[in-house]
Amino acid sequence: MMLSINENNFKKLVLESPYPVLVHFWAPWCGLCRLIQPNLLKFQAQWEGQVHIVGVNADDNFRLANTYRLHNLPTLILFDGGVPVQRIEGMTSRDELQKLLNNFAINSVVRSA
Repeated sequence: MMLSINENNFKKLVLESPYPVLVHFWAPWCGLCRLIQPNLLKFQAQWEGQVHIVGVNADDNFRLANTYRLHNLPTLILFDGGVPVQRIEGMTSRDELQKLLNNFAINSVVRSA
């Protein structure tokens, strides 16, 4: 299960995390957000302990959605050292998502080493 975070704990769990954190901005009405969820859970299990994945409901956390200028959902942003280093918007397929997630993890592990 993916940890759900909000405006109150975003700073502590994402910006101050010692690990790279992939933030999944989603909304309950977003079908693609639900569709990619299994891929994100699989990715989380594959890279456990190296990359953390959290979810943010963009509808309930408008300030975060505005801060990170969300134009499409789902939007995935990889934070490393509290800084957004990569972003995915407008995914076209599960294979593309898997390739991008693996690149996230590989780049994160290389930066952390």
